[in-house]
Amino acid sequence: MALLASFLMLLACILGLFHMEATADTLSTLDSSFCHGGLEVIYPEMDIDECLIIPKNLREKISKIWIAPQIYFSRADKKKMYVLVMVDPDAPSRTKPTSASWRHWLVKDIQGDALKKGQMQGTTLTDYRPPTPPQKSGLHRYQFMLFEQLPDVSVSLTEQEQSSRGKWDIQAFIKRFDLGDPVATLQFLTQNYKD
Repeated sequence: MALLASFLMLLACILGLFHMEATADTLSTLDSSFCHGGLEVIYPEMDIDECLIIPKNLREKISKIWIAPQIYFSRADKKKMYVLVMVDPDAPSRTKPTSASWRHWLVKDIQGDALKKGQMQGTTLTDYRPPTPPQKSGLHRYQFMLFEQLPDVSVSLTEQEQSSRGKWDIQAFIKRFDLGDPVATLQFLTQNYKD
């Protein structure tokens, strides 16, 4: 009987993994599946190495207090350069993302040997802006994507891209510089700290 109870408990746990809905503590399967490759985003009180929802007690800090996070990628090739992108695909809300993808941060020419040590030595094309989802707009995804930068390719923003962070066509940017698929991705979800 104890064996049957253990089996049923294990089965319930396994089935639960396939039917997860986003709650205060868990992500949907779709949101969880975004993360791969071993990228780490390190804020003063939080080391993010998997997809997650920012706890309520840290939402104000991530929006108003903490500066740009440290980025660590242990799998970086010391001889390569990388491009880091941070976007909010849910601006101004996940149900009406009319300003997606809102560019929060863009850094090129990141040296692989420095990235391996958690140091971002590169050229900033878009200064870091912290997550600041509007009140009553629900959870927003903040996505970090790390790409290998081809040698002798000068990554840049067009004048139009420089004039606005919102409605950024990230796919056109990726294609323009032949960045391909990201070598690592990470995302966290958060909402306005007053909600």
